[in-house]
Amino acid sequence: MKARTNLIIVLVGALLLAFVPFVASDVMMQFAINALILAVLAQSWNIIGGFTGYVSFGNSVFYGLGIYGTAIAMAQFHLPFGVGLVLGLVLAQICALVIGVPILRLRGPYFAIATLGLSAAMGALIANIDIAGSNIGLILPLVRADPMFYWLALVLLLACTLTVVWISHSRFGAGLVAIREDEDAAATMGVNTTLYKVIALMLSAAFTSVAGGIYAYWISFIDPASSFDPTLNVRMVIMAVFGGPGTVLGPLVGSFILSAVYEVLSSWISTAAALLFGIVIVLAVIFTPRGIADVIVGMRKSGLRYLTQNIRENRL
Repeated sequence: MKARTNLIIVLVGALLLAFVPFVASDVMMQFAINALILAVLAQSWNIIGGFTGYVSFGNSVFYGLGIYGTAIAMAQFHLPFGVGLVLGLVLAQICALVIGVPILRLRGPYFAIATLGLSAAMGALIANIDIAGSNIGLILPLVRADPMFYWLALVLLLACTLTVVWISHSRFGAGLVAIREDEDAAATMGVNTTLYKVIALMLSAAFTSVAGGIYAYWISFIDPASSFDPTLNVRMVIMAVFGGPGTVLGPLVGSFILSAVYEVLSSWISTAAALLFGIVIVLAVIFTPRGIADVIVGMRKSGLRYLTQNIRENRL
């Protein structure tokens, strides 16, 4: 029943969002595309961070590889956009497989620290490769087609979310949750923890890299600093945790709310936007420690009593 409810909500939401290009202004379309891409990143991170419990700060590597795979194919070899997306996807999958097997043996803060260094290392590597434009960057063909990029991002978000719906109600997903709760116990029960974690990382990398490819073609200019920006990975984590990690709708709720909050703060008081954005996040963590999605479900059952109880049980 819960799987069906989530599926209906996702499909209805996607159908409603599909009409946005017909009514939105040019400025609103820019915001909408960016919000959808961020939602894909948060939902992709949710697969490895929310369900598996491995807090990854290396997803920006897959994002950057998706960007550069697309950019190199289009700018250097004049190949179609679709070929560039596939190239970026393949690069991200190879990277996830190569680094996944050794690095996923680490746990807790050791895994987080190891993945944090990957982004900086990959950015430095790309900055010294001639075919990738070195430190200067690459310019892609300029296309003024915001509705196309919007629908591409929306389809990708739908595919990613449907994958998460499947994960949350599958044996594979149950194995990931078992790893998150107690990896040693999961291994004892017969879960191939290494295989499950690598598959989760590769799924996360796949959607993240395609999002990077769409972003590269949309923005038309890329460089190593922005493509492998570690702060972007922090935003993925914040949005997923804010909405509710390990849930289907949580990362979507978190990404859309925080994208809107940041946009409003930037337009009203641009100089203090980052500071106030941080205050909003801190307050959300204090008052909704399990995520917005959990609070919405709980309040629907118990009203405000659930919110006060949630704060009392999880107070900092």
